[in-house]
Amino acid sequence: MKAIKYLSQRLYATWCCTWFIVPFVITYPAQAFLIRKEKWYKHVHGINRVWSTVFLRMFITPLIVEWRMKFNPKQQYIFTPNHSSYLDIPMMLHSIPGFLNFVGKSSLTKVPLWGKVYNKLYISVDRKSAVSSAKSYIKSVKTLEQGRNLVIFPEGTIPPTAGEQLLPFKDGPFKLAIEKQLPLVPVTMPYNQHFLPDLDGKLKIRWHPLKIVFHEPIETKGMTQADLPLLKERVFNIIQTEVTKHIKTDVNRYSDYQKISALSKAGV
Repeated sequence: MKAIKYLSQRLYATWCCTWFIVPFVITYPAQAFLIRKEKWYKHVHGINRVWSTVFLRMFITPLIVEWRMKFNPKQQYIFTPNHSSYLDIPMMLHSIPGFLNFVGKSSLTKVPLWGKVYNKLYISVDRKSAVSSAKSYIKSVKTLEQGRNLVIFPEGTIPPTAGEQLLPFKDGPFKLAIEKQLPLVPVTMPYNQHFLPDLDGKLKIRWHPLKIVFHEPIETKGMTQADLPLLKERVFNIIQTEVTKHIKTDVNRYSDYQKISALSKAGV
């Protein structure tokens, strides 16, 4: 029985890796060409969105996108999701419309092939470097001035307690939101760490339903930097409450996914 389980897990991991790699390899020549000019970056982002959607679909697992807000394509947002897996960025790419930008750790720029694309298209930061953090903040401001929505992981890294307890939030996204008077959207991804856990470079893929929740935006109009601690605490509590709620779900029986009709309601 253990042998069958081990074999099935290995086959599923191989299947997922294949569908992750093959679409990227097929589209990479187009990405490498289009990334040469900034005016084409939007098209590269579109390719990445399609790539993310394709491999997430081919993982053959329920995927629920729950919008508790009405997304306004004419409104700019700063999205602040919890960070629990390397699956987080593809989930955001798949779910959020428009030309999106991310602030991600600098190690992503070292990934073969993809790193070159990420370095040009999105924002990288070494959080151990004050200079790198300052540069990423300036680039984030520029992104917002260009009209792009922005995703910043306020935890800054994947915590060892992913899916259970959030790390203390950093000030960056809240300072930006107040400075630019833009609404903040808390985002919860409660199951990514079950599907693709962060194991210090070791790859382990386990079948598990996926879910992403977009909470109601928090308006920052009229706020000043003095309001930052309370704003940060409010967003933290929203996401932590949702994460804790899903810990209680019977994940062995996937009781949270029995109503598959939720997929159609979410437009997924």
